[in-house]
Amino acid sequence: MKKGLNRRDFVRKTALGASGAGVLSSCSRADAPGEAEGAIQSGPRVSWRLASSYPPSVDILHGAAVLLADRVEVLTGGQFTIRVFAPGELVPALQVMDAVEAGTVQAGHTSDYYYIGKHPALAFGTSIPFGFNAQQQIAWLSQGGGQDLLREVYADFGIITFPLGNTGAQFGGWFREPVESLADLRGLHMRIPGLAGEIMSRLGVTVQVLAATDIYLALERGAIDAAEWVGPYDDERLGFHEIAKNYYIPGWWEPGPSIALQVGLDAWNDLPGTYQQALVTACHEVTLLTLARYDVENPRALERLTSEGDVILRRFPDDIMEAAWSESDAYLREQAAANADFKKIYDSWSEFRAYSFPYLAGNESVYEQFAFSKP
Repeated sequence: MKKGLNRRDFVRKTALGASGAGVLSSCSRADAPGEAEGAIQSGPRVSWRLASSYPPSVDILHGAAVLLADRVEVLTGGQFTIRVFAPGELVPALQVMDAVEAGTVQAGHTSDYYYIGKHPALAFGTSIPFGFNAQQQIAWLSQGGGQDLLREVYADFGIITFPLGNTGAQFGGWFREPVESLADLRGLHMRIPGLAGEIMSRLGVTVQVLAATDIYLALERGAIDAAEWVGPYDDERLGFHEIAKNYYIPGWWEPGPSIALQVGLDAWNDLPGTYQQALVTACHEVTLLTLARYDVENPRALERLTSEGDVILRRFPDDIMEAAWSESDAYLREQAAANADFKKIYDSWSEFRAYSFPYLAGNESVYEQFAFSKP
């Protein structure tokens, strides 16, 4: 970053109190720039380029960045515009953070856990195996201190981050053949990123990390035996059910994953404060709308997949779940012992988990066990 300011100090001083930002309530995509109540009436012209990891074929994820751009333009009276680029138009899907770090683009929309090779703690920005559901993930990031801790790590890369979307609980993926025990995992080739890939590798799986547009071809050609992406809506659009018929639950590695907006610190620092606030506010709104859209579309898609075709919905066997839990817990403890930044975030995450899980396992879980079984 310019001007010699310590990156981590910079993040602490310029985060704009993001957790307290309001959520938009009345704008629609059809609003013309400047027509929204409270829109900024004047200010400098600012144009950004945003690289996305998500192709238009997964329209909810790709559309989150597009909706962000729409909202920011409305809130700034057309003065702050963001152009969204699909994967491959500027950079490959899995190199978005590199582009933001290098200043090739001002912003990127991506999954933090794609970049655990840069720092393992970045996985907390997306999801941790056997971790938080969407409600808890949003709460921990925005109100529980998680986002501030992640920003300290990201500052070393010249980046500040904001949650921009959540998919809700993901599914366990598509398998060509049923997996009836832990032994059936050994030797499988599977597309699965993030910490889940680390855990699956420990369970004997050969792991590959592929962009969305590369998964279908890899399945079709037999280069992989299984693949996970998000859930029924996206997976149906990508056509995985045409090849692999065994659809597994749960996606224990991503029970409520966040998607990230990564912004270069220089670009962020150059924004007027009112534009910064417009961006933060739009991120909050788009995160909620993205999660709501998945909650509407996923049940419909699952019904189509299981009633109109020969897809079989299956549960992971107990021995796989137990082994995955054990390896996940061991991995987190190992990383915490080896990396001070990881430990700092892990301690915060663990503390939140320790009181949030029992709470939800009580009131909400009891309600769900009774009410969800009713017609």
